[in-house]
Amino acid sequence: MTSLLGTPVVLPNGTVISNRIVKAATSEGLSDAENHATSRLVTLYERWAQSGAGLILSGNIQVDRWHLERPSNVVLSDETGLDRLAAVAAAATSEGSAFWAQLSHTGRQVSDFINPEPLSSSDVDIDVPRGLGLTFAKPKAMTEADIARAIAQFATAAGLAQKAGFTGVQFHAAHGYLISQFLSPLSNRRTDRWGGSLENRSRLLLEVMAAVREAVGPDFPIGIKLNASDFQKGGFTNAECIALVGLLNDSSLDLLELSGGSLEQPKVVGISVKDEGADAIPASTRKREAYFVEFAAAVRAAANMPVLVTGGFRSVQGMIEAIQNGDLDLVGMARPFIADPEIARKLISGEVDTAPTPEKTLEIGHLMQWFSVQIDRMGDGLMPDRTLEGAAASEQFVNLETGYMTALLEQRAHERSVAA
Repeated sequence: MTSLLGTPVVLPNGTVISNRIVKAATSEGLSDAENHATSRLVTLYERWAQSGAGLILSGNIQVDRWHLERPSNVVLSDETGLDRLAAVAAAATSEGSAFWAQLSHTGRQVSDFINPEPLSSSDVDIDVPRGLGLTFAKPKAMTEADIARAIAQFATAAGLAQKAGFTGVQFHAAHGYLISQFLSPLSNRRTDRWGGSLENRSRLLLEVMAAVREAVGPDFPIGIKLNASDFQKGGFTNAECIALVGLLNDSSLDLLELSGGSLEQPKVVGISVKDEGADAIPASTRKREAYFVEFAAAVRAAANMPVLVTGGFRSVQGMIEAIQNGDLDLVGMARPFIADPEIARKLISGEVDTAPTPEKTLEIGHLMQWFSVQIDRMGDGLMPDRTLEGAAASEQFVNLETGYMTALLEQRAHERSVAA
């Protein structure tokens, strides 16, 4: 029964992904204070190289050092530190997996400690759930020059990733980051050629796609991570996603990953805190274990490129059924690879029929912290500690993140003093 998961997928440009399981992107938070890759990041990917995944996606590699998802994100904007990132790529590909750099620009979704004047499609505040301890500054609407610079930043980062030894790139257009902010009518209130109609709201995504392709050439794989829906009333809908895929069919996109939600509506971890709008599915009618598979089939039917779906898959049976039903081509998982770094090999071989689910024993407020601490452990060469309690993980995470933020701000203060 597991043999289907072990079969290859051929991308439009001829690249072969050796099996159907993908380690989806996770936020590693293992850069140094200058936002360069570290030996700890190499150690982490040495472990994930042994996972058995056909494709490994990196965590958020930012294209702009002032727009970080976390203070310890890797930034790829010039050749400084490229040799260290090349060591990460070498580690991740050492057992034969493909390794793609996920490129991202946070837009307004950046802590006000890191950036008190973030850029976005419009000057619309982000509305995050209370109790997360996150604060964000009101964004500034991007000018034409700002937009052109962001497009160029994605292209530059893609070319550098190729030079560093990544075997492909994926740019992040989901989860409320900059391109997603342009796609959503809630955050994009523009009246120029970048706002209003879906054609205008998707212009940034399509121009980034074109610029990245020009930077890496015709044979280098390019993927996009896109929301199947924002699952937020008034936001980017599944119907718009299907229409956008029709536009992407005319591009040279090699792989489309579907996810959903944002920091405002964290559907990626199976949680809704707002009205889901037109794409709400009553719990009684949900058919599958994965969060977004209900919407994937219609997108897959419209897409000329293979489709990867991430979010909620845990059982071999659920994965195989989704592939056999034509809902998707590849299965993405993130948290199972943190709980068990060899999970893809075990699922494909039949050693296990279900991925680990430590999240079932954790409170919602401890999920992100627990998994982040496990990544930090693996960066130190340790195995994940599944006995770690959520409250203890939360405390450890706060201490770690505070240290990373302090180091980043001290580094920036040093740079300012040297420049003066």
